[in-house]
Amino acid sequence: MKKFEEKKFTIPELKGISKKTIDEHLKLYAGYVKHANLILEKIEELAKDSEKNAYALGEVQRRFGFEYDGMRNHEYYFASLEAGGAKDLTSGSLLKKAIEDEWGSFDFWLARFKAIALTRGIGWAILYHDPVNDKLVHAWVDEQHLGHLTGSHWILGIDMWEHSYLFDYVPADKKKYVQAFFENLNWSVIEENFKKAR
Repeated sequence: MKKFEEKKFTIPELKGISKKTIDEHLKLYAGYVKHANLILEKIEELAKDSEKNAYALGEVQRRFGFEYDGMRNHEYYFASLEAGGAKDLTSGSLLKKAIEDEWGSFDFWLARFKAIALTRGIGWAILYHDPVNDKLVHAWVDEQHLGHLTGSHWILGIDMWEHSYLFDYVPADKKKYVQAFFENLNWSVIEENFKKAR
């Protein structure tokens, strides 16, 4: 059985997000990769007698969605903080034009996205591209697997679990973490996500 592999990321010193936070967060990501693989092995084992193990198999299969989405969400997240590339979208950016077409202005969109990120509870704020309507759409994904938009492509996402900022900010100050995330965001990666999605 082919296994998922842990990706390595080159993340520079960030403004407002400590190295300790990134290091601990990367360990958490590694755990998602490990457990996604372990669960696949367990599914194979239980499936040998799927009738006898029907209940256990169903529960393990549900858990796989949690671990798998945790793995993939974090891969997008860390890639968006890697070194190099643009720290802002250029005036000729296809993504910037799409955002302006959808929401009227980049600043209005950004304020709206940040407001979604501050949703109470743990989860992810995600900007998707819906290929059916060639449209940008937002979603709040509970935990990391409940509420993904089927068939849509990830453009940008921010992890709003407390592990993403707790070494740097108390929960009441998570707005500061959201601000720091956007100050460190590598927009060239986000632009590339959009180009691939279209």
